[in-house]
Amino acid sequence: MENYEIRVSTPGRVCLFGEHQDYLNLPIIACAISLRINIQGSKRSDNILNINLPDINDTEVFNFEESANYLKERDYFKSSINVLKRHGFTFSNGIDCTVKGKIPINAGTSSSSALIVTWINFLAKMSDQNKALAPEQIAEYAYEAEVLEFAEPGGMMDQYSTAVGGIIFLDSYPEIDVQRMNAKLGTFVLGDSGEPKDTKYILSRVKQQIQKVVAELQKKYSDFSLQTVNKNDIARYTKDLTEEQIELLNGTVRNREITKKAKQILLDNPVDHQAIGKLLTQHHAVLRDILKISTPKIDRMIEASLKAGAYGAKINGSGGGGCMFAYAPVNPEKVKEAIENEGGNAYIIHADNGTLTSIPEVTK
Repeated sequence: MENYEIRVSTPGRVCLFGEHQDYLNLPIIACAISLRINIQGSKRSDNILNINLPDINDTEVFNFEESANYLKERDYFKSSINVLKRHGFTFSNGIDCTVKGKIPINAGTSSSSALIVTWINFLAKMSDQNKALAPEQIAEYAYEAEVLEFAEPGGMMDQYSTAVGGIIFLDSYPEIDVQRMNAKLGTFVLGDSGEPKDTKYILSRVKQQIQKVVAELQKKYSDFSLQTVNKNDIARYTKDLTEEQIELLNGTVRNREITKKAKQILLDNPVDHQAIGKLLTQHHAVLRDILKISTPKIDRMIEASLKAGAYGAKINGSGGGGCMFAYAPVNPEKVKEAIENEGGNAYIIHADNGTLTSIPEVTK
């Protein structure tokens, strides 16, 4: 057996604009970041998968036949194999591999999606087909393995942003449209609050709330759509919804419009960095005050970063804990220190490439 040592690397991501929008088929703008996860390994002579996970002091061992049986919630190593098998991939040999990463775990920076994207990219090369997949194809398979396989409430932002890399504009209505944006942005500072978050619960809560609003309005107004509703028309629905529902609808439309405005600014050359920062902070205000997904500690970290000179800042990910980030193209070290003074772990980051596979080298 000719044995190849393969290394695959994938970035985490921050959602610049459109938080809690992708699963509503509304557009988002995401940025892959320079904190990455790596899988490195080679084939075995048997059919055993030996996955070493030193970052969490764990190991997973099973064979390809056992992948059909999920033994835990979100069994992503197995679900990815099952998705690839359904798409025609076969595996005659087992795998020895090691997974290591720098992406904060369970903190809103897509560590799970980055892992799955890396694993699928790696498996495709390790398969009998030895296939190099396009980033968009990897993203689609990853979405199947992470969201559809377990009936999760999330959208497609995480898989596409980590697979494709850079800054992307993703619109999933009426069909998937991924645009790579060439905007030249400066440095960001990512702040991990250290507060664990319940992604599944928060996504379900916020998603169910707005979907209930949509369902109630569509019963009476068949042409109602989140994609087209105008903020000036929302007042006509006051008799159909509670005050809280009206506020949520206003917030959703506000975030949609912030995302569209940000897209236009990012398409300009040069980019108005101050304007992008202001929109980030406006976006956070909606997420904090209407969707109610922020925390007091994250709000303090954001306020400290702004006082330290950041152009803008917002919570990142589903919320309820996890990370925030500040746009700090000037003096990022000062912003980093301000976040750390509020008890956060801070990282200076920048936009980065999507999933990458090293050139296979024959090992003896």
